[in-house]
Amino acid sequence: MSGTIADVPMPIPEFEVVEEETPFMLRWKNPPNFSRAELVRFIENNDELEIERECDGSLLLSSGVTFKTTRDETEVLVRLWLWAEKDGTGEALGPTGRYELPNRAWRGPEAVWISRERVGAVPAREIRSVPHLVPDFVVEVRSKSNRLRRLKAKMEEYIANGVRLGWLLDEKNKVAYVYRPGAEVQVLKHATTLDASPELPGFILDLTPIWA
Repeated sequence: MSGTIADVPMPIPEFEVVEEETPFMLRWKNPPNFSRAELVRFIENNDELEIERECDGSLLLSSGVTFKTTRDETEVLVRLWLWAEKDGTGEALGPTGRYELPNRAWRGPEAVWISRERVGAVPAREIRSVPHLVPDFVVEVRSKSNRLRRLKAKMEEYIANGVRLGWLLDEKNKVAYVYRPGAEVQVLKHATTLDASPELPGFILDLTPIWA
């Protein structure tokens, strides 16, 4: 397979509209039975789209995000990367990466932090592919049109599959949701900062630029 949507032999595609505004999102309900390498190539060759695989094998295809959301995502990633460089116990990475969770979903959060221990356990053959790897910490930023229910379900999925700490930042309503295994979700309205301790000791995110 060459890897573009037009070149993939398949039955009549079945799509479901998940979100209609910018960014739009479609669920490809019956994609071909891609091999692992073919799916990686398909994602690479369609880099104008953000593509994730659901645990049932369907694919989520979404357009690029708005300027405001891009700014917010960059703010989070830069602050996390600066902290990670100073801390030295793990890596901060951005939204272009994909990680295969134990439930078979391929996810690409806006920002992640992964401990050296977890990275070190990844087989060498997977480093240049989509690894079977669960980040320690994930951040999702809700754009104006994103459905909150879908993002909350995604956060629950992260935690159920081994993520230690998750933040969902709803800039539309200025609410931060904090997820941890075995704990109630914290709902912080109009918070000015978020503290990632004890999982990421010393990482405190200023939310003021995101809420602006």
